[in-house]
Amino acid sequence: MYRLQLVGRRVKPSPSPHLSLSFTLLSRNLSSSAASSKLRDYYSFEPPPSLSPENRTSHDNPPPTKKQKPRYQPPSSLNQSRKPMHSDLPFDFRYSYTESSQAVRPIGLREPKYSPFGPRRLDRKWTGVCAPAVDPKVKSVDEAADQNLEEERQKRRERIQGEPLTNAERKILVQSCQRNKTKRQVNLGRDGFTHNMLNDIHNNWRSAEAVRIKCLGVPTVDMKNICSQLEDKTFGKIIHRHGGQLVLYRGRNYNPKKRPAVPLMLWKPHEPVYPKLIKTTIEGLSIEETKEMRKRGLAVPAVTRLAKNGYYGSLVPMVRDAFIVSDLVRIDCQGLEKSDYKKIGCKLRDLVPCVLVTFEKEQIVVWRGSDYKPPEDGHVYSSREFFDDPEGDMMTFTTEDDELRSD
Repeated sequence: MYRLQLVGRRVKPSPSPHLSLSFTLLSRNLSSSAASSKLRDYYSFEPPPSLSPENRTSHDNPPPTKKQKPRYQPPSSLNQSRKPMHSDLPFDFRYSYTESSQAVRPIGLREPKYSPFGPRRLDRKWTGVCAPAVDPKVKSVDEAADQNLEEERQKRRERIQGEPLTNAERKILVQSCQRNKTKRQVNLGRDGFTHNMLNDIHNNWRSAEAVRIKCLGVPTVDMKNICSQLEDKTFGKIIHRHGGQLVLYRGRNYNPKKRPAVPLMLWKPHEPVYPKLIKTTIEGLSIEETKEMRKRGLAVPAVTRLAKNGYYGSLVPMVRDAFIVSDLVRIDCQGLEKSDYKKIGCKLRDLVPCVLVTFEKEQIVVWRGSDYKPPEDGHVYSSREFFDDPEGDMMTFTTEDDELRSD
């Protein structure tokens, strides 16, 4: 039946053509339908119900199929079905409330203006610097309306604060915010009091009546501005201050469920272009006199050296005291970012006041000016401010130097 074929040393069986034909016919008969098969009649074969084609297609309860999860779609600016967020906070939204001033207007924008809140996520228009509380298209605003709005803000703040805290209550709150009691803390760094910090403070006020705020870096040159902006924007009250550490109280009638809606900035906006701080010639001097003053200022002994991300609360009275002896003051800023010591120089110009001479070689050189008059009180704070001392009855801070001595 088989024929042998010799291929090299191997012997391979080769099927005959008759056998291959019979295999083909048998496979055709088996592949035909069950109704036309003769094997079923000859052997009286009945397939089980699970294998019968009729039952296979007529299942009443098909096997459960696993539901496919919907495909993830990232949020797109094309989907504008939701309404933009509305916030009734009665002030302009800025990236930083302490490091930006409404009095200083930029001369241009580095990039085309875009909203840092995201496309169409807020019902206020972004001007490139801020999102105003009123429509920027309105050219004139009645002063009486502004005064009424300020009065309403003051009444709302007084209603939230309620009755003033007693000394014992204030001491308990300050003690509960110390490092050995809680780790809750809001850090205020080189960008100052930013817009998103509003949301962080309200989140901390959910579970605690007061929150600890640690201030370091450039904003600490003007701590009075930090305190006023914190109280103005949050409607809270600072009940303790020790150097750069603050304790902010939420108020007796504060309701976390009725907290204001604070839209979050998704990214930092581009900083606008402002006028140059250092001019080619100082006002009232010639070019040669300006160059000579810059050389002399870099040779003057430094009053102090600023540490990176340190506390600079005593810098303003230090410069004022140095102007009594010398007309030029140099501050060593080695290791600081260029933008940081430029902001420090800008703050010194407004707070001392003084004239900026140069920022070369990581130094701040300031001149007291030809018509310099020292302040009468000689202090940063004109009014005496009272805060609680966790170890004593009361602590009175009048100057930044007094705070350092109290340490």
